[in-house]
Amino acid sequence: MTTVVLVDDQDLVRTGLRTLLSRDEAIRVVAEATDGRRGVEAVRRHRPDVVLMDLRMPVMDGIEATRMIRADDLLAGTSVVVLTTFDDDRDIVEAIRAGAVGYLLKNTPRDELRSAVHRAASGERLLSPAITERLMDMVATGPGAPSPDPRLAFLSTRELEVLGRIGHGDTNDEIAARLHLSPATARTYVSRILAKLGARDRPELVVIAHRSGLVVE
Repeated sequence: MTTVVLVDDQDLVRTGLRTLLSRDEAIRVVAEATDGRRGVEAVRRHRPDVVLMDLRMPVMDGIEATRMIRADDLLAGTSVVVLTTFDDDRDIVEAIRAGAVGYLLKNTPRDELRSAVHRAASGERLLSPAITERLMDMVATGPGAPSPDPRLAFLSTRELEVLGRIGHGDTNDEIAARLHLSPATARTYVSRILAKLGARDRPELVVIAHRSGLVVE
């Protein structure tokens, strides 16, 4: 059973999310909160697997709440996924830096959102396709031509292929399908790449892939 805390200041949004998630018998919403401060309190009380966190809320915003959750050693098993209507570059970067494992928009399809909850609970990092594009644009518009990261020398040919697909925004399942791997093998490759590059999360791998010229359209 994957347990979830919903943190959003809009009653209708929380009601909709609770109803949507309840369609999956393996997901249980254990608490709701209307602002970041109450959200942190609820997470500390229930220690859920996943928090769906809005960004713009009264009292305490979602980024600060995420930062507090990630700083609490007792909540090491809780993954925070930002779920918002905002795709501002600064919000994306700040949420990732605060420790969110995912950044999804509220127009994410229902089945994808339920799947995202399970994936976040298992430790996978995820981004909405639109957010991946924003990160790609941020890198593409940065100064200078692609500059290979020297750490790539530690990666095998197959790991470089996987890193390139991560740069395209592919999920683990999509990487598995494109490279003719099993999903478990794809996950292993991603974990190995994170370790070899000393990268904190999947968004950082996206940036490395683009800066190194591994993403070919």
